[in-house]
Amino acid sequence: MIVNSQDRYEFAAQEDRCSPRTRLTIPAQLRASGGRAFQTVVHDLSISGFSAAAISRMHPGQLCWITLPGLESLQAEVVWWDNSIVGCAFEQLLSPIVHDNILARYAPSTVYRYTG
Repeated sequence: MIVNSQDRYEFAAQEDRCSPRTRLTIPAQLRASGGRAFQTVVHDLSISGFSAAAISRMHPGQLCWITLPGLESLQAEVVWWDNSIVGCAFEQLLSPIVHDNILARYAPSTVYRYTG
């Protein structure tokens, strides 16, 4: 996390919202702060965040943890929730090496830039 002059905590990923996102399908587990983990599907991934299925409403600012196959849980913050899809920013940017390994395993060849 980064601490700014007003002592507010900001997630590192918010510094890099324009990083390329790759559409993919990854089975994962997602757990909101204070909640139980549930099965989800990650729909897109970048070094700064992800979007995934979330049937229960999640609120901007809420902390959560995503567990991708073969990785430890990664902390993130909910940025948006819309029609059972949640968009989250990682607490710390995902290592480019880890990101590339995930893409090699799960992604089709299409990369797009997030414009929302």
